[in-house]
Amino acid sequence: MDNGHFYYIDDQYFIDFPDPMLMQNKETVNGQAHDRPCFYAFQDTSTGLYWMIPFSSQVSKYHKYYNQKLQKYKRCDTFEFGDVLGHKKAFLIQNMCPITPNYIKNEYIDSVTKIPVRVDGVLEKKLIEKAKRVLALQRKGIKLIFPDVLTIESKLLNKDG
Repeated sequence: MDNGHFYYIDDQYFIDFPDPMLMQNKETVNGQAHDRPCFYAFQDTSTGLYWMIPFSSQVSKYHKYYNQKLQKYKRCDTFEFGDVLGHKKAFLIQNMCPITPNYIKNEYIDSVTKIPVRVDGVLEKKLIEKAKRVLALQRKGIKLIFPDVLTIESKLLNKDG
């Protein structure tokens, strides 16, 4: 796994960590095999685990939530918006989850260039800053992430092999 790359999570992760708040795999869409959601990965250097941030094409839906939080709290770190392959996406920091490389199904590869999909450096910096801030608050007991990520993190860190 590489920092700043996009990945799909293997179904085994959802079997091993059956949290209803995790964004589940939806492999069949309209009868077609289709990997999603896709996740942006960054490594937590303090634990060695990777954190996966799902993204969505439903930008207007999440912009509405973002604006509501901005109005209420004067800031919002649970969403970030940016381009992936030239299309605007909503990154759902509130739905991120920890993972180890053995739960990765495959990497998101650009079908045209055949190279791993990336985001620009400005977006990458914003994503990681917001995600680390949200995770720090979560560790202090301020619940901003929907899944029980601290329990999942603990199980991943204590897992043999």
